[in-house]
Amino acid sequence: MHNESSSSINLREACRRILSSTAALALGLPAACAAEKKAQQGFRLRYILSSSLYGTLPLDVILPEVRKTGADSIDVWPLKHGNQREQVAEMGDEKFAALLKQHNVKLGCSTRYDLGPFGLGPEIEWGRKFGAKLIITGSGGSGKLAGDDLKRALKEFVEKMKPHVEKATEAGIVIGIENHGNCMLASPDSVRWLAEFSPSPNLGIALAPYHLPQEPALLAELIETMGPKLALFYAWEHGKGCMTKMPKDEEMMQLPGRGTLDFKPIVAALRKINYRGWTSVFMHPTPRGIPILPTAGEVTAAVNATRKHLADCLAKA
Repeated sequence: MHNESSSSINLREACRRILSSTAALALGLPAACAAEKKAQQGFRLRYILSSSLYGTLPLDVILPEVRKTGADSIDVWPLKHGNQREQVAEMGDEKFAALLKQHNVKLGCSTRYDLGPFGLGPEIEWGRKFGAKLIITGSGGSGKLAGDDLKRALKEFVEKMKPHVEKATEAGIVIGIENHGNCMLASPDSVRWLAEFSPSPNLGIALAPYHLPQEPALLAELIETMGPKLALFYAWEHGKGCMTKMPKDEEMMQLPGRGTLDFKPIVAALRKINYRGWTSVFMHPTPRGIPILPTAGEVTAAVNATRKHLADCLAKA
């Protein structure tokens, strides 16, 4: 009788397992595709409300507005765009916690450009106490870098961020770096590379379309490229800018639906990656520190008009 070698048997068994797993995969594809299609059909944007939209209005005026905007969490800003972080410091954490509970609102995010990416330690500890999930800051660095110099700088940035990301990870917090003019993270290439180089889901990108070319296809491609590294999406377009005083209706063109940027490909990309993070309806007033409209109710109505526009875009995408 011919005896098969053990190597032949092992090879045959390996082939059997591969074919078996391939068949199982093939059989599972329709179900997986159906599940993905169902998830996309049911996709909705999750909102967080930025306190800076209300200027320096008191937190006890802003917090009752959060739920009215379809959000359950607030993003607290410091001076100069708002002063709610300073308000918390003045009233104390205990009173702030009571205010949040009173209005059924969570602290979702703290925006701290003032601290910079390497000074977030105390804010991470503060955010941990409230169960915050996100801290936003800028990258710093030079906005004049390009090519290999920019790549190298971004790799060095990611390396320097490792201890801070480790601390954030322990606290259950994601650090989101916003792409911002005149900073290292500013260009489409820099966004792609930071998404590639970041070794952790706790170091992501807060995508601000305002600061990028107003090209829907490009913005959609960046969203798909970032995938799970997209930490926050600002529903914010350039419009006519926010650096000089202009008529209010022109200033409000930063809000989707009031400007000219087509958000359909953008929200379609968010749906394609099944984006689970927050969307922040956003703009800057001039001067900074004032509400985008005179009253809290008017600000809330503007946010809701933008949310409706984005929902319409999603339905048509």
